[in-house]
Amino acid sequence: MHNSKLLSVIIRRNFQKDGIEFFTPDDFSQQLAYMKRPKDYVIPPHVHNAVVREVQFTKEVLFIKSGVVRVDFYDDEKNYLESTILNTGDVILLAYGGHGFEMIEESEIIEVKQGPYAGEMDKIRFEPISKDQIKVNK
Repeated sequence: MHNSKLLSVIIRRNFQKDGIEFFTPDDFSQQLAYMKRPKDYVIPPHVHNAVVREVQFTKEVLFIKSGVVRVDFYDDEKNYLESTILNTGDVILLAYGGHGFEMIEESEIIEVKQGPYAGEMDKIRFEPISKDQIKVNK
């Protein structure tokens, strides 16, 4: 959180809870949930209805398949806030603000975000902070 705005949600690899838990509010254009269901639990077959949705900001979900990744968080004005380490099995939803990454180890990441991709109109790139300014929050 920064100034009452949710920047990201991190689900650590050891998170467990029976049932289902949504980590995002209903109005987010990207929804993120965790499910733990017992053997023989059934989710009935279903199709999704065509629903017109308006997406204003790209939210992305990263699954750290392997490796160690540092994520650096920035506010909307590109000011550095803090960093955190993501490990194999962690999942992060990036909701608002800016972010950058450094691979601490060779890493495999699966990314999911809204489409269609808007090319260079989709983001504004900027210079990262220097390594001596990084504050890692574990």
